[in-house]
Amino acid sequence: MFTNKKETAKIQLDPENIPNHIAIIMDGNGRWANKRLMPRVAGHKAGMENVKTITKAASRMGVKVLTLYAFSTENWKRPSDEVNFLMQLPVDFFGTFMPELIEENVRVKVMGNIHDLPEKTQKAAQDAMADTAQNTGMILNFALNYGGRDEIQQAVQQIAKDAVSGTIEADSIDDDLISQYLMTGFLGEYADPELLIRTSGEERISNFLLWQIAYSELVFVDEFWPDFTPQVFEKSIFTYQQRHRRFGGLK
Repeated sequence: MFTNKKETAKIQLDPENIPNHIAIIMDGNGRWANKRLMPRVAGHKAGMENVKTITKAASRMGVKVLTLYAFSTENWKRPSDEVNFLMQLPVDFFGTFMPELIEENVRVKVMGNIHDLPEKTQKAAQDAMADTAQNTGMILNFALNYGGRDEIQQAVQQIAKDAVSGTIEADSIDDDLISQYLMTGFLGEYADPELLIRTSGEERISNFLLWQIAYSELVFVDEFWPDFTPQVFEKSIFTYQQRHRRFGGLK
């Protein structure tokens, strides 16, 4: 009797070891479309639909925070037609997904230089945050017009201003204080992701959460973002659960 080598046993996740905060670099939308002889924007649209799928999967799994790298400060270098399409995606996403987000008790947050986005994109983000502000479940945190170095630069500038004004003492500047000044400061104890996933086979950080991922577990998967199914998501978490996190010590 032959066995299909692609068949694998169903993954059994430890429900007591689900990462509180998972961050994902959603990579490969354009390449997914190119492989299908479709325009790159078709990949971005498919990627948007998959955000809905993975959001619900993470919420039902018990994840506290899901941070998605939606648009970086470097993505403005892309062709204007593609950038314009990407700026419309949050409008379409929240316009169609809001009832489900509310039903799932998911709270939306958006971090990054939101004030530099087109007005329609800003409004969509602000409305989504306002409409879900009373939800008490998972936080769906979009990094939109976000860059890790830019985030740290802004934090350092504000810390310097507050030190000069006397709001804080120079000697009080430590890891915890710096974390509070970062864009993830509002997440409190969940500011640093336990798990960072990148799709599409690329193995780099791309200026994402540079401070916060100091001790995150990194998982790189071959699937393009539109092909990143809940099953692949579970497998990534299973990989995380097999690791022994020592944080530089010898536990």
